[in-house]
Amino acid sequence: MAIPIVDSHIHLFPGSHLPSLAWYGPGGPLSSQHSVAEYRSATATASTSSDTTQSTYLRGFVFVETDRISSVEESGKGWSHALDEVSLLARVITGDAVPGEGHQKEHRHLCLAFIPWAPVPGGPSALVKYIALAKERTRTEEVWRKLRGVRYLVQDKPAGVMLQPDFIAGLKWLGRQGLTFDLGVDARQGGLGQLREAVEMIRRAHEGVADEESRPVVVINHLCKPNLRLPFTSLVSITTHPDFLEWSSLVTAMAQYPGTYMKLSGAFSELPPLSPDAEPDVPDLVQRLRPWTDVIFDAFGPERVLFGSDWPVCNVGGGGNPAAWRRWRSVVEGVLERRGLSEEQRRGVWGQVAVRAYGIDI
Repeated sequence: MAIPIVDSHIHLFPGSHLPSLAWYGPGGPLSSQHSVAEYRSATATASTSSDTTQSTYLRGFVFVETDRISSVEESGKGWSHALDEVSLLARVITGDAVPGEGHQKEHRHLCLAFIPWAPVPGGPSALVKYIALAKERTRTEEVWRKLRGVRYLVQDKPAGVMLQPDFIAGLKWLGRQGLTFDLGVDARQGGLGQLREAVEMIRRAHEGVADEESRPVVVINHLCKPNLRLPFTSLVSITTHPDFLEWSSLVTAMAQYPGTYMKLSGAFSELPPLSPDAEPDVPDLVQRLRPWTDVIFDAFGPERVLFGSDWPVCNVGGGGNPAAWRRWRSVVEGVLERRGLSEEQRRGVWGQVAVRAYGIDI
């Protein structure tokens, strides 16, 4: 029986929304529309849920906020662009197609959950107000049920933001509401200090939380963006490198909390770019990634590792929209095969772990 894929990490933005993106600049590699239509083109090699003749098929995706221009304070444009993004997802989920946004009614089944931006550093008071406004934008109970967590991207924020008392209180509030927190840190460009801070953040967020159902659920993005460009001459050249050793220690520390999960995603952004024309040596990529993926599976176990494509960001280093999603799926297939996972464990990584982590109803 074919295994359903839940792609746990994608972004969507129509061309009309580009000016609201914090990272947007004309001529950039992602500075064009990336909608459901482009995503379906990228995933064309995956069968749909109505065609289960393949070993895997795409059941749907989890949308993660796209780093809109925003601020913790509501005043001015602080929350407006992020709330507009919630409205966009409401239209995708209900099949309310707007000309030029790149989604149609037949796409509505694909969005299984969405993770909007939220002002976590503002603490519970800001979150209560923001989530209430987000609920108004969802318009229907169908959409509201699919808001399963939030993200406040910390990889580009000043040191110390994750340890502010209001930030910790905000994480605890999310846990009490049954909402996850997507953690985006960057070990390669932001430094391992971000990971040290994240470990302490998770520890503090669990302090005094005795009720298992109220504990924070933290879904960590992209392997913490490790430095996959370390000089590779052999596995030992990586596993003895000081940067790898500290990354491994910090990731393992995060994994000690049962409510933490790790996304197997984002590697194409950290590896040297792949050619759009020549197909990569997938077994070689699997071997290159082995030190990091071994740590992830040893620390979290396959029960807390979930597949994500990081589309369309994966296109930049993965060879473009026609190739990147397919290539990453092949790499993950190779990783799971090398680890010798059972069919049940493979089903978990491809989709069931995401269903459990986010509380998805499918």
